Amino acid sequence: MTGTLQKSGYHRVLLDAKMEGALPLVCDRCGQAFDQQVDAPLKLTLSDRISEDKDDLDIIEFLDGVIDVTYILESEMNAIEGAFHYCDSCDGSEEALEIEY
Repeated sequence: MTGTLQKSGYHRVLLDAKMEGALPLVCDRCGQAFDQQVDAPLKLTLSDRISEDKDDLDIIEFLDGVIDVTYILESEMNAIEGAFHYCDSCDGSEEALEIEY
């Protein structure tokens, strides 16, 4: 991840970054491991106060005053991993899949 942190008010910092690299995933259809290339912008507002804006999901609160960039990156990777993913062989396939173990 590369990017910048910029103060945006007394209690807010803007994170403007880009996530790049390969993320190891498992195909949700066939179970094969594969690497997914990630090249995505990451724009978040960081705050050391509790956010009262419940409609803005791009605010991360750091109430101890310390911005943990590693935590932010891990959270974003977990969000990507939590979605459905298909390897190149299964992506777009309409064929029935049956695997015996």
